[in-house]
Amino acid sequence: MKRPEALARQAAEAALREAGVEGAVTVLLADDATVRRLNSDHRAKAKPTNVLSFPGGMPGHLGDIALALGVVRREARQNGRRPADHLAHLVAHGALHLAGHDHLEAGEARRMEQAEARVMRRLGRPNPWKEGAAATRARLVP
Repeated sequence: MKRPEALARQAAEAALREAGVEGAVTVLLADDATVRRLNSDHRAKAKPTNVLSFPGGMPGHLGDIALALGVVRREARQNGRRPADHLAHLVAHGALHLAGHDHLEAGEARRMEQAEARVMRRLGRPNPWKEGAAATRARLVP
C-alpha cells in the first residue's frame, strides 16, 4: 500500500466534510500488537481489531483513530479488496464515529453505511457495502 498516511488524511477529511464537522483528528497506523493492547486496555477485548476510535477531550480535537495495518491487509485479502480501499473505508468509519455517527441500531447503522458510501465515492473508491457487505458489516459491529 503506497502512502497510507496521505490516504488516511484524505479519508478522514472527506468523512468530516460528509458529517459537516470540523476539528483535528489523529490517525495512528499501527501494528496488530499495538491495537490489540489498545483494544484490551480500553474495551477489555484482548485481540486486535481493524479500527478503534477515541473521542477527543480538548476543544477542537475530535479524537483519535487507530488502525491495525496487519488486520486491514488480511481483511482486504480475505474479501478480495484492495488494501488501500479497505484502509480508506476504515479511516472514514472511524472519523464518522468521532463526528457522532454510530451503528448500534439498524437505522443508525444504515445512515452510517450510506455516509461511508458517499465518502468512498468522493475519494473515487468502491462502495464497501456493494459486495461482501455482510462480512464487512459483521466486522464493524462492536
